[in-house]
Amino acid sequence: MPDAQASHEKTITSLLPALAGANVIYGLGMLELGITFDFAQLVIDNEIAEAVKYAVKGIPVSEANMAIDVIRDVGIGGEFVSHMHTFENFKQHQFDSRLFNRQMRETWEAAGGKDLLERAREKAKYILENHQPDPLPQGTDALFEEAIADAEENIK
Repeated sequence: MPDAQASHEKTITSLLPALAGANVIYGLGMLELGITFDFAQLVIDNEIAEAVKYAVKGIPVSEANMAIDVIRDVGIGGEFVSHMHTFENFKQHQFDSRLFNRQMRETWEAAGGKDLLERAREKAKYILENHQPDPLPQGTDALFEEAIADAEENIK
């Protein structure tokens, strides 16, 4: 069953290899060493994969991002949170989760207090009920049939 431990394990086992240079994250939606698949876990894992991709992308180093003038302006021991540069730039350097809740408790409770698993299940259900996949290009079915026939011939 998807839970906090599964999410933690998925994060660690995808983030560390990605930071080491791996370019494939697999196992999305899988639980119990791949024996079980869960659509809610797939939704959670997709969000984790997006966050990992964002983290690995890094922050571009530029004069605007380094903000040396702001560092001088704020000075030693100062705080940057209330500085206009921070206000104007912080959103572009922060992963914007669509699934994980970042609301204050009162706001979250007023909105129904749904936990991560409930939100993931709702999103998975919505996707399954509403997603309209793009059709495959004309002739793709013939290519599949040819590949299957070749495979069957090689098995004999």
